[in-house]
Amino acid sequence: MTHPAPDPQSDSGYLLDNAQSEAGTRFDALGELFDPTTFRHIEALGITSGWQCWEVGAGGSSVVTWLADRVGPTGRVLATDIDTSWASAAAGGVIEVLRHDVGRDAAPVSGFDFVHARLVLVHVADREQALRAMAGALRPGGWLLVEDADPAAQPLICLDEYGPEQALANRLRAGFRSLLAARGADLAYGRKVPRLLREAGLADVAADAYFPITSAACDVLEAATVRQVRDRLVEAGLATDEEIDRHLASVTAGRLDLTTSPMISAWGRRP
Repeated sequence: MTHPAPDPQSDSGYLLDNAQSEAGTRFDALGELFDPTTFRHIEALGITSGWQCWEVGAGGSSVVTWLADRVGPTGRVLATDIDTSWASAAAGGVIEVLRHDVGRDAAPVSGFDFVHARLVLVHVADREQALRAMAGALRPGGWLLVEDADPAAQPLICLDEYGPEQALANRLRAGFRSLLAARGADLAYGRKVPRLLREAGLADVAADAYFPITSAACDVLEAATVRQVRDRLVEAGLATDEEIDRHLASVTAGRLDLTTSPMISAWGRRP
C-alpha cells in the first residue's frame, strides 16, 4: 500500500512513500521475495480464465500482470492504490488501474471472484473498514487472500547476532519498527488476520506463514528501506549518520544474513 509522503513534523502517515526513488527498488525486491508464495496461494484457490480480480494496494505491477495472464482476455484485473505511479505502467487490456484508498473509500465495484492485498493492511489506519470493503466486494463463493507482516512475532533482521555488525543491524531495525508503530502500524497484525476473516463472515479460513532467512533480495530490500528512512532515524535520535553508513557498508559487502518479518497469508471464501 502506498500513501502520500508524511509531514516531517508529524508522526502520522506512511513511512515508505512512493515519491522516493527507492520505492521501485523495494517493490522489485519484495516481488522477488514473496511473489512465489503469493502465486502458489492464488493457484491453490483455483484461479482460471474469466475471473474478476481486485488487487488492493498494488504498489508495483508484478502481481497485477501475473493475474492478468491467468484470467485471460475474458477476465478483469482492477489494481488500486492511493498512489498509482508505479502500477500505472501495467494498465491496458484487462488491467484497469484506479486511484483508491481502501481504508476510506467504499469498494469501487463488487462481484469479484478474487480480492488480494499483500503488505497493505498493517499500514492502513482503518484496517477494519478496509477488510470490510474487500470482503464485501466478493461474489458468493469468491476468495479473499490477505498477506501481511507480523514484525512483533520475529523482531530481528539478523537472527544470528554473533557480532557488532549484526547487533547494529538489529538495533536499526528496532528503530525502524518504532517509527512504524508511531505512525499507527500494527506490528502484530499478521497473526490476527485469520480471526478477522472469520469475523468478516468468510468460510473455509486457513493460513500459513513464510519468511526468508537470507537472500540477495533481502540485502537489496534492506538497503533501499534504510535509505528511505535514514533521515527519520537520525531525527528521532535512533541512529547516527555514521552508524547508518556503517550498516549500509556491511549490507553492500554481503556480510549479514538478513531476514524479513514473517508474512502471514490467510484466505477465506464468501459463503
